[in-house]
Amino acid sequence: MSETAGIRVDVWLWRARFFKSRTMATRFVETGSVRLGRAGHTSRVEKASALVRPGDVLTLSLPSGVRQLRIAALGARRGPPDEARALYETTAPGVGKTHA
Repeated sequence: MSETAGIRVDVWLWRARFFKSRTMATRFVETGSVRLGRAGHTSRVEKASALVRPGDVLTLSLPSGVRQLRIAALGARRGPPDEARALYETTAPGVGKTHA
């Protein structure tokens, strides 16, 4: 898959180890707690099938606080924590840690 094609937001959140399962990531997205920033436009993501790409900014409203992340890579698998942290850069001070 091409890095520019994008992957589902629930898959990316799972690969980046924000959730222990894809099901948990899907449920989180469907609550409307994710915002996607792309090309200067921000919108709420309510469908787990929404595609994300490198360069997109995700804002997550987690129980531990709000996290804002820039997607650096899509990843090919759910790897160890060090590999998962390479998938994103924190763009704003966040509170809390990942849920992995």
